[in-house]
Amino acid sequence: MKKIIAGLIVLSFGFMNTLPVIAASKVEKAQIETVKTEKNVKKQTRAEKRAQKRAEKEAKKIKQAKNKLDYINMPWFEQFNDDYLNGYIVKAILNNKDAQMATIAVDEYYQAARAQLAGELPTVNAGFLPAYTQSDMLGPLDGWFFGLPILVNYEADLFLKNHDKTKSSKKLYEASIIDERAAYISVASTVASVYLNIVKLDEVIDIQEEIVELRKEIFELMQISNEEGIVSTSDLVKAHKSYVAGQSELTDLKKNRSILLNQLAVLIGESSDKAETFERAKYSDIKFAGVIPEEIPSVIITKRPDFMKAEKMVEKSGIDVRVARKEFLPSINIGGFGLFNASDLGSLFTTNNLIWGLSGGIMANLFRGGRKVANLKMKKAEYERVLKNYEKTNLIAIQEINDSMVSIKNDRKKFDDNTKILKLEIQDYKLAELKYETGVMSKLDLNQMRENLLDVNKLIVDNNCELWVDYISLYKATGTNL
Repeated sequence: MKKIIAGLIVLSFGFMNTLPVIAASKVEKAQIETVKTEKNVKKQTRAEKRAQKRAEKEAKKIKQAKNKLDYINMPWFEQFNDDYLNGYIVKAILNNKDAQMATIAVDEYYQAARAQLAGELPTVNAGFLPAYTQSDMLGPLDGWFFGLPILVNYEADLFLKNHDKTKSSKKLYEASIIDERAAYISVASTVASVYLNIVKLDEVIDIQEEIVELRKEIFELMQISNEEGIVSTSDLVKAHKSYVAGQSELTDLKKNRSILLNQLAVLIGESSDKAETFERAKYSDIKFAGVIPEEIPSVIITKRPDFMKAEKMVEKSGIDVRVARKEFLPSINIGGFGLFNASDLGSLFTTNNLIWGLSGGIMANLFRGGRKVANLKMKKAEYERVLKNYEKTNLIAIQEINDSMVSIKNDRKKFDDNTKILKLEIQDYKLAELKYETGVMSKLDLNQMRENLLDVNKLIVDNNCELWVDYISLYKATGTNL
């Protein structure tokens, strides 16, 4: 019985020693799991924050792009009924480096205007001047001294000279916004022109490949005819030269297309390595649904960015002349100071230790070596130059609109004439097919007729693309106001 009791006591001691260890082990594991969970939550939270910041940045970028789309009259481009074209224009608005630089320039001029505005406000300077003195002459004044000077200065702008300087700076800021709009219009126009030329080359290359195949077949048929003595060697050589020339032209067309694709890549802010994979519509799918007016009212030139900028620069130059005149007037300054001075920091801000004063004065330059006179004459000359540029801009605007209208009129006529020629060529070719089927015409002659038809098709494609580019030129010449 004693042995049993002793065994139970030993066993109970064993449980007492092991159970806390097991419990502690479970607690440690729970703590470790909690720490891991907290770390994972923190990581997830950081990742979510980064993702949220990226999303906010992208949303801000898209919002800015939508605002910039107002610059370019996006609905006008939608008249081409090509989603690929619209997509590339939007990409350019988002990513084009020239457009982005124009946007940054706006902010630069805005900050410059704010900096100039500060010249109309008073300036306040403050400092802290600790000092230690020791001298037999000062006696009880030996030791530390603390000073807190405050200086205020204001140039009373009674003649509004500083205000005019601010207005001049604001005119530059307003002109930079117009420059930004002009940059986006230029980018959109260039993207559209480059893209449509790529679409044109896609079609022309397909036609040229067919022409090359026909010339190859013609050359092979003439080789057989030459061997039979039906065709002279001179005609065979000409056929061979024509075949090689067709291949060379095809190579040039593909080279030009690659160059334009690289240009498009730069315009939309992407690497040229991806250029060959850019998607685009087929030539036959593009139908311009817009209506091009027969006449453009002259008042429309006042909405062009270059004309509007020229107006702003004339206004700015007029203000600069006014400022140059006001430089001859005296400047009126009002100043004030305050000085807290004490031998210990605790009593520094008490009124007993405050010294203050207020002053004012009028200052005028008696002699500057003719600098102000020269400056006034320079600003007047600058005003005359800017005014002439305004007049020139007016003339250039009228010229560009007229040029675009003339190009549209003549290219449309050329397109219509070549369309008539195409219809006649189609009729001729159908007759030639009938002759070939009845055995009146040879395969060689039929292929030559087919090549003539393809050449006219190439001409039609080229003419049509010229018309599209003319429309874009008119869109740009009118400042998007079509």
